[in-house]
Amino acid sequence: MNILIDKLPESVEIAGAFHSINCSYKAGILFEQIMHDKALSDIEKITESLLLFYGRVDGPMAEKAEKIIWFYSCGKGTEEATTCSAADEKPLKRIYSFEYDAEYIYAAFWSQYGIDLQKEDLHWWQFLALFRALSEENEICRIMEIRAVELDSKMSKEERERYIKLKRLYALPDERSEQEKVNDFSRAFFAGMQR
Repeated sequence: MNILIDKLPESVEIAGAFHSINCSYKAGILFEQIMHDKALSDIEKITESLLLFYGRVDGPMAEKAEKIIWFYSCGKGTEEATTCSAADEKPLKRIYSFEYDAEYIYAAFWSQYGIDLQKEDLHWWQFLALFRALSEENEICRIMEIRAVELDSKMSKEERERYIKLKRLYALPDERSEQEKVNDFSRAFFAGMQR
């Protein structure tokens, strides 16, 4: 699909028939929140996602779920949509959250595009294209840049301390379970011991 020349999809083909899909940008945001919700089981995430995008839970579930991933990733395949390949040891670091950064994102759309996200219901693909193209003058872009910076030994002491403070200020909540935190600490501790 090419957003410049193709009509944005409002339905998906499943088992030879076309089914309407919730194409609102709000559905894309809610889907992302569902996927990051540690309180939901995998079955609950699938059920909530099917209800969100199709309004019901029936039919060929695997194909419907695959089409959700296709739609969420703006027409890319499920392999291209994943944030972490099987060879990677850890997923990509999150540098934004539609939940915690909502005000910054709202303000950026208003200031850069004149779009009031409370009044306009953009297609998910439109929203994502505009979100990705936000200029670095927007506060949300500065915050994402701070979160993405990797601290390394090449930085001066002052620069490193500055980024440490900024990273603490703009840190996203730690969404790991207690067990994941313990496991991550153990890995870091034993890796440090081997140096």
